[in-house]
Amino acid sequence: MELSENARITYEKRYLIKDQHGHPVETPEDLLRRVAKNIAAVEKDYKKDQQQIEQIEEEFFQVMADALFMPNSPTLMNAGRELQQLSACFVLPIEDSMEGIFTSLKQMALVQKTGGGTGFAFDRLRPSGDFVCSTNGVASGPISFLKIFDAATEAVKQGGTRRGANMGSLIYNHPNILDFICCKENEDEITNFNLSVTVSDEFMRKATGEDPDPMYPLINPRNGQPHVDPETGQTVSLNAVEVFNLIVDKAWSKGDPGVIFIDQMNRFNPTPHLGKYETTNPCGEQPLLPYEACCLGSINLGKFVTPERQINWDELRRVIKIAVRFLDNVIDASNYVIEEIAQMHKHGNRKIGLGVMGWHDMLVKLGIPYDSEEALETADQVMSFINAEAKKVSVALAKERGVFPNFKGSIYDTGRKEDRVRNATRTTIAPTGTISILAGASSGIEPYFSIAFTRKNILGGLDLPEVNPLFLEMAKAGGFYSEELMKLIARNGTIPPDAPVPEEVRRLFKTAMEIDVSWHVRHQAAFQKHTDNAVSKTINLRRDASQEDVKNAYIMAWKLGCKGITIYRDGSREKQVLNAGAADQEKLKPSKRPKTLKGSTTCLPTSLGNLFVTLNTVDGKPFELFAQIGKAGSDVVAFTEAIARLISLALRCGVAVEEIVAQLEGIGGARSVGFGPNRIMSVPDAIGRAIRELASISWNGNGNHNHCRELCPDCGTGALIRVEGCAKCEACGYSEC
Repeated sequence: MELSENARITYEKRYLIKDQHGHPVETPEDLLRRVAKNIAAVEKDYKKDQQQIEQIEEEFFQVMADALFMPNSPTLMNAGRELQQLSACFVLPIEDSMEGIFTSLKQMALVQKTGGGTGFAFDRLRPSGDFVCSTNGVASGPISFLKIFDAATEAVKQGGTRRGANMGSLIYNHPNILDFICCKENEDEITNFNLSVTVSDEFMRKATGEDPDPMYPLINPRNGQPHVDPETGQTVSLNAVEVFNLIVDKAWSKGDPGVIFIDQMNRFNPTPHLGKYETTNPCGEQPLLPYEACCLGSINLGKFVTPERQINWDELRRVIKIAVRFLDNVIDASNYVIEEIAQMHKHGNRKIGLGVMGWHDMLVKLGIPYDSEEALETADQVMSFINAEAKKVSVALAKERGVFPNFKGSIYDTGRKEDRVRNATRTTIAPTGTISILAGASSGIEPYFSIAFTRKNILGGLDLPEVNPLFLEMAKAGGFYSEELMKLIARNGTIPPDAPVPEEVRRLFKTAMEIDVSWHVRHQAAFQKHTDNAVSKTINLRRDASQEDVKNAYIMAWKLGCKGITIYRDGSREKQVLNAGAADQEKLKPSKRPKTLKGSTTCLPTSLGNLFVTLNTVDGKPFELFAQIGKAGSDVVAFTEAIARLISLALRCGVAVEEIVAQLEGIGGARSVGFGPNRIMSVPDAIGRAIRELASISWNGNGNHNHCRELCPDCGTGALIRVEGCAKCEACGYSEC
């Protein structure tokens, strides 16, 4: 069993059983054997003898040990242990009563305690200010209860290893929809929820102008009637174009809300006789009915490319067969903390979600750029194969074990043998968070976020340089490898324009921010076409992306048949997540200054005289700043020196230089110098411009700078990136999912 150092550390930190002192009492191989044995034991319920069970157990172990397939984190963490809660995600209903609301709150806490994520539709709650006959009072509305659920999640640590994760959705015609769209304006509030607006095709037609009448009525969920303004007594309608623009604006500025295309989801609801979908799990890839759950796992696509740059279809088919059986067994092996979930999941629809990771790895090995038509054609081919083979395995399992209990009345109740399936759904593109680190794979269907970076050693000791192994291999084989090149790429995250890297290699290793948004959406749509459930993906946009770019991404996703969409514009969340405890105070101590530094100096004119700014660096990174101004009084000189000292302190404490520039540029003074884009408004503005020039910062570039990004709440130093619908830290492997 071969493991990278990063995989070994992640296993030890997050998955292995530990003693009371926190020391592991099992190895990664022990863990995988524990999981394989626990899941294979289900076979005895289906009349398998001991020899057959042991053979299946070995197959389960081998596909995990070879990193061909990995189940979701709750299965790795809990299988064969006391909790034995193996499902990743759940949807819980919220009824419009105090009893119903707080029953759901209790159920959420029980689920999250065992490592599961939860999704909620707040659609049924009556709006704020609405009449409550039982108390002769007024309702507080869905957002007030959303905040209660958020606060409860904050108090619950999932299984000792995972923070609570939630989806909160509200339908577009709810009377409180405008407040919901804006409710994460304050970044200190509602920190444990992803938010999505549920929209219909009718809304999108109105919002995009396909329907010339943009107006639509708000509906009070208490009675299903048009909402009446309590002050005016008039029914209330909204303009879909304006509402859509507000969604776009908040997504552009804050990263929330996303959008759920609910009609598209319900077109593929396998059990419409049981009800309609209302919402999804936390990352949007799993539409679920109330009390449904899903067991997830992912195939590592990068492992299925031959040295001749061909896809090994036979091997992929073999692993799909094992993986589907594994996930169906997980349903039986899992412990359900709520009886209603057991009835809907185990004794009802038996949904599983087989997905993929390592998609960009596969493309690189095939020699196909991510942003190409050939990549989309390959995605269509690969996911079509996985979906079809997964259904064949589910049909075979149904012959052996029976169809799922809610089969009658489902879309599969056709009388055809090929539709008699064991599982109501088989495929889902779910977040691969930390399991992609265990497998040494790229995340889900996402493009690489960076080619090289420094991974934080979460067990202490030296931080670990992480260079994409495929790039490293190509660099050595192509004769352009050098330590200097690797360091340069690690500083930038991407391949700089002047780096000695062949163009064909550059194209293969384009990163998320370098790839146009349309390719992101088209990849999601290509996989969605052949996925039973939905696709977890973040549509990453550069910092300079416009609101029109966001709007076009939403419209394209709807038109191409996606079931939802999440976008994230780089740097849109400016809050730095950093605890103020003693350990973190230690992290903020400034780095020691070397005796000798190298730097550059520039001169800019200001209304108070010429400003000379010197920026010194360590290993190419800005480390300290000196600033002097001529022909000015002593107060101005002191003021300028004070700014430079504080900037130096911030740089030595690890504050991103881009954030410092963002704080300084644009500060106005009594007088300015110059005109247009060259206008210098004040001394602080000039210092910011000087740093930008000396540090070669460009907001319009494609680099993956850490400007204004959230810091990882786990290691406190890495910047969170947005992939697969959730936040992930490349430095230490932390993931919200």
